[in-house]
Amino acid sequence: MQQHNVLILDFGSQYTQLIARRVRELNIYCEIHPYNKIPQNLNDFKAVILSGSPSSVRSEDAPHPDLSEIRGKKPLLAVCYGAQYLAHFSGGLVAPSNTREYGRANLSFVKDNEAFFKDISEGSQVWMSHSDTIKELPTNGVLLASTHDVANAAYKIEGETTFAIQFHPEVYHSTDGKTLLKNFLVDIAEVPQNWTPDSFVEETVKNLKEKVGDDKVILGLSGGVDSTVAAVLLHKAIGKNLHCIFVNNGLLRKNEYKNVLKQYEGMGLNVKGVDATERFLSALEGLSDPETKRKTIGRVFIEVFDDEAHKVENAEWLAQGTIYPDVIESVSVNGGPSATIKSHHNVGGLPDFMKLQVVEPLRMIFKDEVRRVGASLGIDKELLGRHPFPGPGLAIRILGDITSEKVRILQEVDAIFIDGLKEYGLYDQVWQAGAILLPVHSVGVMGDERTYEKVVALRAVESTDGMTADWVNLPYEFLQKTSNKIINNVKGVNRVVYDISSKPPATIEWE
Repeated sequence: MQQHNVLILDFGSQYTQLIARRVRELNIYCEIHPYNKIPQNLNDFKAVILSGSPSSVRSEDAPHPDLSEIRGKKPLLAVCYGAQYLAHFSGGLVAPSNTREYGRANLSFVKDNEAFFKDISEGSQVWMSHSDTIKELPTNGVLLASTHDVANAAYKIEGETTFAIQFHPEVYHSTDGKTLLKNFLVDIAEVPQNWTPDSFVEETVKNLKEKVGDDKVILGLSGGVDSTVAAVLLHKAIGKNLHCIFVNNGLLRKNEYKNVLKQYEGMGLNVKGVDATERFLSALEGLSDPETKRKTIGRVFIEVFDDEAHKVENAEWLAQGTIYPDVIESVSVNGGPSATIKSHHNVGGLPDFMKLQVVEPLRMIFKDEVRRVGASLGIDKELLGRHPFPGPGLAIRILGDITSEKVRILQEVDAIFIDGLKEYGLYDQVWQAGAILLPVHSVGVMGDERTYEKVVALRAVESTDGMTADWVNLPYEFLQKTSNKIINNVKGVNRVVYDISSKPPATIEWE
């Protein structure tokens, strides 16, 4: 199967991951590599795609890939920057555009009987995002499509299986983008569509058996989708040699520690629960700065985890639920929007005193694929559909310092909100939801008494990957009932607000 890969060369575009996601949706396996780190063995790859870039091909420091082993030898699709690169350095002309070509456009000309544009007609909407434009096609270039403002929107190069487009087929605004990718990859490059959740499970289990053998593996479970799917894959491969550790940091949702532990045991996993609530809360005492809280939780987690790991004799491996976006962020092209935005805790964050080899069964797949793999493994729908939950837990939803009383209040509020979403059939329409305890008191009236109590904010967003997110327009009736229930049942809260900020500019979490 590995010889049918598609290679995507990343020039730093914010859309590069989207290209990979669209290719995978066609049941075709692909990998992203930086343009300046092309894999040595290209035999594994059946086709190559060049991504867009924030750079201009006309600038002195324009990204320069070595395409000598690719161009004319493998089917090649050049997107946006890639299309301009091929034109600029192969006898064409790229110049600054008079009008900034950004946003929706429609094809005004499509060459007849062209396999690349099969089932795509004039008028089809495409998405542009560039400030340069191709004025003259490269040597042997043949025009395939235009828009009203962009004469050379798509071309091919005679004598090669090379195609180039100045728009982005990977974004949803390009209505026939997926058809175009399919025409190129399936019909022209003849890449087989054999990348499915079942084939991934089969191949991964086989590889894990070969890699790990009879060694013992330790895995930290979090209750989230990624670590759960990683655990079930490993369990399928090595059974009882997998030792799972589920740490309660005291900052989980109400009853989550008990419920999730029970669920894991019911799945036949070899799991040990460690309740370290006191240890975490005492380490967090008096800390208000968000970054300090995160670092403290990370440090204590590693200490607790390491204590437990030492109890597993002769363990050779540490398993992690790292997924592909974490890996891409860690190796991406310098200077582009896809360059590392945050240091991710799963990659390279291993402390020196845990001298274990790392195994990451999910490191090449995206979040939506993790869920599909989980379904193919027969994991409970409810577990797979769980909203993402931050590693530091409720600590970053309690603004200011942490006390056990504040944790209790937020757990109660959060439970009412989340249970309500499920009851109203809204939970699955939301990507992530939670409550935030604010460091302010407000005046209220209960009975004839004036109160001076805490304020909580509710947050619900829709997103596909957390990179961008919109607030969810929850029904007023639902918000009204939830607010009443919180104020009437949670001692210490007298005001509920709803957060209607999108990301960007706001983040999903408040800290």
